[in-house]
Amino acid sequence: MPLLIIFSLPKVLSLTLSYATASHLCLLVVPFLPLKLVAKFDVHIQKVWCLMLRVGSMRYFYLYLVVLTWFLSIPCTHELQLAQTQVLLQLRKYLEYPTSLQMWENYNVDLCSLPPSAHVSLKCEGNSVTELKIIGDRAVKVDKFNGPAVPNHTLSLSFSIDSFVTTLTRLTNLRVLRLVSLGIWGPLPDKIHRLSLLEVLDMSLNFLYGSVPPRMSTMVKLHTLTLDGNGLNSTMPDWFDSLTNLSVLSLKSNHLKGSFPSSLCKIRSLVDISLSHNELSGGLPDLIALSGLHVLDLRENHLDSELPLMPKAVVTILLSKNSFSGEIPNQFSELGHLQHLDLSSNHLSKMPPSSLFSLPNISYLNLASNELSGSLPQKLNCGSKLGFVDISSNKLNAGLPSCLANTSGKRVIKYGGNCLSIDSQPQRQGTYCKESSLGKKNFWKWKIAAAVAMIIVIVLVLSAFGVFFYRKYHSREMYRHQMLPKAVQDNSITGVSSEVLASARFVSQVVKLGTQATPTCRQFSIEELKEVTRNFDLSTYIGEGSLGKLYKGKLENGTYVVIRCVALSKKCSIQNLKARLDLLSKLNHPNLVSLLGHCVDGDGQDDSSGLKLHLVYEYVLNGSYRTHLSEFSSDKGLKWSDRLSILIGVAKAVHFLHTGVIPGCFRNQLKTNNILLDEHHIPKLSDYGMSMIAEEIEYLEAKGEYPKSCQREKLEDDVYNFGLILFESLVGPIASKKGEKYFLDEKTSFDSQDGRIKIVDPVVLTTCCPESLSIAISITTKCISPESSAPPSFEDVLWNLQYAAQVQATADAEQKSDSTS
Repeated sequence: MPLLIIFSLPKVLSLTLSYATASHLCLLVVPFLPLKLVAKFDVHIQKVWCLMLRVGSMRYFYLYLVVLTWFLSIPCTHELQLAQTQVLLQLRKYLEYPTSLQMWENYNVDLCSLPPSAHVSLKCEGNSVTELKIIGDRAVKVDKFNGPAVPNHTLSLSFSIDSFVTTLTRLTNLRVLRLVSLGIWGPLPDKIHRLSLLEVLDMSLNFLYGSVPPRMSTMVKLHTLTLDGNGLNSTMPDWFDSLTNLSVLSLKSNHLKGSFPSSLCKIRSLVDISLSHNELSGGLPDLIALSGLHVLDLRENHLDSELPLMPKAVVTILLSKNSFSGEIPNQFSELGHLQHLDLSSNHLSKMPPSSLFSLPNISYLNLASNELSGSLPQKLNCGSKLGFVDISSNKLNAGLPSCLANTSGKRVIKYGGNCLSIDSQPQRQGTYCKESSLGKKNFWKWKIAAAVAMIIVIVLVLSAFGVFFYRKYHSREMYRHQMLPKAVQDNSITGVSSEVLASARFVSQVVKLGTQATPTCRQFSIEELKEVTRNFDLSTYIGEGSLGKLYKGKLENGTYVVIRCVALSKKCSIQNLKARLDLLSKLNHPNLVSLLGHCVDGDGQDDSSGLKLHLVYEYVLNGSYRTHLSEFSSDKGLKWSDRLSILIGVAKAVHFLHTGVIPGCFRNQLKTNNILLDEHHIPKLSDYGMSMIAEEIEYLEAKGEYPKSCQREKLEDDVYNFGLILFESLVGPIASKKGEKYFLDEKTSFDSQDGRIKIVDPVVLTTCCPESLSIAISITTKCISPESSAPPSFEDVLWNLQYAAQVQATADAEQKSDSTS
């Protein structure tokens, strides 16, 4: 270009540049300026500058070039930022405008300046987006999803994951990408590897299927790869050793087949391997070389080797529901950092190492449903932190060691289904435990061989008859097969095929505690809390919850919080309390009110009397679910579809509390007053997890919230209490006032249309379809009715609610279509 020539040959220019050449300098320079720089020049300024070039002397020429260089160096900030914004808005369009991105609608402002929320976070450096987090609300899964789109669960049929990822790769400086519960469906394209700077990739709880793209092996900066809760159904890849910086690999709850990837044993940086709920088979290699490994989660696979040696730094080992055999290695007794060990539901035999029970940090030990035999040493020592032990359904005999028998409520012990001499939990006959494991295996082998031989004979006989009848009825059979698809289609009343409805299981996917980098619970000082509540002034008092008084405050950063003040018992252990609070703060779920921090007032005193615990929660501004249920007018009352959406959110949260931590968190104060709604009517459960710190709270003992014994165990049962929430959602707040007796008196009213008109909330009756209502009534009855021998699990509750919502959505769509016509 001419400019380059001018700058590289200044001496030649000084000798040869003539008046005519200078007079046309503006013609050489201005056309090569970028348009955005030309726009920066005022037109009159340009004319004056060109005139100066014509009449000026050569000694000013270099000064002009310096000024020109400065203009050329002005960064194209606006243009680059506009390009990045266009990419983000295009991604929002591909994701079909999720509610979490409503704040992007006013995109006249810089998107990078928008404050982060629990669902959306955007970080920028310079002119580029470096971190993008979007969390949606489509977490409910369809079992073994393999396409195509499923209405109300995935993005629409027009969604193209290839186009979506192509657009995504235009954010070339992206380092952190989290796209969770957004309904993204299809096979993950290989071109994802173009995001070469990516360090964190999380696409959990979507509908991805197929394989993990092979070219992801080139993403060498990746240190966290999380694809939990999808439908990946290919062979587990074995190229992970090329990701030398990988520290977290989580592919839980997919359908990946094959063997455990041996390439993982070469990555010394690994901290977390979570491959549970897949279809892996074969053996598990020696993992002792992974010196930094803290979490190993391989639950519910088909692994069938002996247990390998483990690295000494491991904290959590979860290997339940596999087919591991042999003895528990003595090397497990050297795992000084081990806190959680779950080896239940395998084929492990002989005696477990006695030193397992006395490991310094062990808190959870589950050896249930194996073939462990022999007698535990009477002088067995139990670690001071051991809080849960399950050795049930084995072949153990003799007595129970004193540290397991006399726990005084300090730890939970399950030992039923053995041949122990203690009978406080059901035991088997002694002959059962004397049976030889080898003899039992041979017996089953003989039975399997006999069954296989019998099946072969039956198949041969049926095949012979089949050939004969095939020829005779071939034409009729062909006709029936041709008509079958049409019949299936015609019989689908919900717009979803019978095959999908027959096989679909909608389950809430939980995030295992420890697999996410969550901050520890912040410790506030009492001075901070007094400042934000004006010394707990009466004007900041907002009421009394099920636990303590509640105050509203505003932190220095402008965040509104709710502060709960609870009295502590005299026997309270501050160290244990803080450990439990730290665990409670890590229960992160979109439908839980977040615990932000705590303060123990007076924890430096020797005398623990008069201590107060202050819990700091996020503030949810739209009131409780019960308040909204009390609105009887049709314009303000919650429609049936809205109630189902709220109930599904709460069910997800409770299912997470039951299965997302070890052991599960139960007795969660479930009632409509403890379900809060945010500005988008997204439910958030409050007062959960108090059972974890119950013995430390004097208030609970005073009010009897957690009685030492209970005449009816289901009064403490979350399923039962959630059933009462369902009942209140159907009939209104009157249910909470009259309780179970009202349900028992009126449940027969649900069986007829006239009865439903009498008892069901009018707002529900006018906004529901009968099929959806019937599904909800059925699961409500199962949760509450005393005749239910086995109450449903929360997975079953969630499935039924999701099914009811799907039926209702289909009915609403049909009604809208008819009204339009």
